[in-house]
Amino acid sequence: MANSTKKILFISYDGLTDPLGQSQVIPYLAGLTKWGYEFVILSCDKPEKFSSQKEYVEQLIAPFPIQWVSIPYHRKPPVLSSVYDFFKLRQKAKQLHAIHHFDMTHTRVGLPQLVGLHMKKKLGVKFLNDIRGFWADERVDGGMWNLKNPIYRMVYRFFRKKEDEFIRVADYNTCLTYKAKEIILNWKHLPQPVKVAVVPCSADLDLFDPATVTADKKLAIQQSLGIEPNDFIVSYLGSIGGWYLTREMMQFCRLLLDKKPNAKFLFISNNRHEVVVQEAAAFGIPADRVIVKMGKRHEVPLILSCSHFSLFFIKPCFSKLSSSPTKHGEIMAMGIPVISNSGVGDVKEIIEKYKAGYVLDDFDLASMQSIVDAICSNKMEMDAAGIRAGAIDFYSLDKTLDTYHELYQIIMGL
Repeated sequence: MANSTKKILFISYDGLTDPLGQSQVIPYLAGLTKWGYEFVILSCDKPEKFSSQKEYVEQLIAPFPIQWVSIPYHRKPPVLSSVYDFFKLRQKAKQLHAIHHFDMTHTRVGLPQLVGLHMKKKLGVKFLNDIRGFWADERVDGGMWNLKNPIYRMVYRFFRKKEDEFIRVADYNTCLTYKAKEIILNWKHLPQPVKVAVVPCSADLDLFDPATVTADKKLAIQQSLGIEPNDFIVSYLGSIGGWYLTREMMQFCRLLLDKKPNAKFLFISNNRHEVVVQEAAAFGIPADRVIVKMGKRHEVPLILSCSHFSLFFIKPCFSKLSSSPTKHGEIMAMGIPVISNSGVGDVKEIIEKYKAGYVLDDFDLASMQSIVDAICSNKMEMDAAGIRAGAIDFYSLDKTLDTYHELYQIIMGL
């Protein structure tokens, strides 16, 4: 068992006031404290979200030996703002180390990895490199870095070189998918075998549990959303834009509506609601067929429970082979089948293994129509209990915690 004096600095460029901070950072670290670890979380938070979410985040971590230190995230000017954030992160990390004498840093991708590398090389602090994706390639594939711009081309080359160094220098690495591990273990330019373990994005199975949704609660949320008893609900959960293919998803919704006039489309998202409305109108989907809803994390399972299916299309590209969509585990945990696409991490293999929905191999109309026809004819009977069992098997938070605990022990020689 870990000694309670083992202190870990966890660094994330995504703020704890962002949804992923609350779904993929706090539950992990809170769970790991049962082995005696103590954490300081250093994050960059968007000022507007920090002011509105600060108290909520503090309530989430209050029962645990977790301290949260937040510094402001800067968006402008491009590149220079990130350089500034890096220096502030590194400065704060060194100040915190002088106080806490950390046994290890655990870093998310991007700027935090640079800080973890610095702490390892200059201060001798053990380093867990948590590869949540092929970050530099994600920035290109997501359209944030245009390689025709010489500045972004220089930044991309810098981070690609650094990503290799992170892997070489780290005491251990983790990645989200078996596909990513296979890619890393086949990189000829790295000393092999790389120390790398697969840790998929986990789902909080206690929060995302259909057993917690009573009939009264479900009826109340349906009425508040304008959902009628005979409506067929297809939901989308998460951010709008970027790698998430809103246009292709809306095209699929149009085809489904043509075959299933009682279909309604529920978008559970905290951003860019106007894009959803615009894309729906572009495909001739009536406004009364589209529902857009913001939801705090604890509200999401109840809202999701209205779904017959949940849809997410993600841009299939190299960087997304390392992606484990958080939404997938959460949706499956609710026993809801998904409609998704191949070329994204292990998504296709998971859906097929657990008979948890339908997978598109391309986005042409014929492929979409075949899935629509299968749904309308109930070609494959969906077993909610079986889908949840699949989530428990693959996306269990307990399994994730066991893996991280094992790696912490290896890294710190416990």
